[in-house]
Amino acid sequence: MKFIKNNTRIDEQDDASLISRYKSSGSLEVLGTLYNKYMHLVFGVCLNYLKDEEQSKDAVMQIFEELVVKLKVHEVQNFKSWLHVLARNHCLMAIRKNSRHETVSIEDTFVENTEFVHLDVDDTKENKLTVMEKCMETLPEEQRISVDLFYLQEKCYKEVANITGYDMLKVKSYIQNGKRNLKICIEKNSGE
Repeated sequence: MKFIKNNTRIDEQDDASLISRYKSSGSLEVLGTLYNKYMHLVFGVCLNYLKDEEQSKDAVMQIFEELVVKLKVHEVQNFKSWLHVLARNHCLMAIRKNSRHETVSIEDTFVENTEFVHLDVDDTKENKLTVMEKCMETLPEEQRISVDLFYLQEKCYKEVANITGYDMLKVKSYIQNGKRNLKICIEKNSGE
């Protein structure tokens, strides 16, 4: 068992040195070497969320393109965990974007239906969720990720810090500020 733990530490050190080399050189070859170690895991995450092999392959490439920019600006302690969160968030955004474009045929809904149909049965709840989603997107990335992990995924401060690589005090600050900013945004947009 100790052998496995030592390999994990070596992998984390290798990841850290590759990240450092990429940040200093901007070499896509270095980034490709790092990403290649975890590409199969990223594909698995994408397949789990997107349920489509071709979409998942596309997502793997799009996530690499995101890495080119994001890895230069983020301090990443545990690349594997951070990449998992990045992949998951990418897939959730893709799902959300695709669901906005789904259409329903009026004929399928109302064929042979002579009764009056009230369309806003649960409209209030749906509107609140829509406002909350839009407000989440306006938060700075650190706040959005921290709030998502803490409130929506019910992670503790320590888990949020481990997943994101953020310092524990920063996590608490991001969650507190994110919650306040989210509340202000929701109150401001609920009247519309």
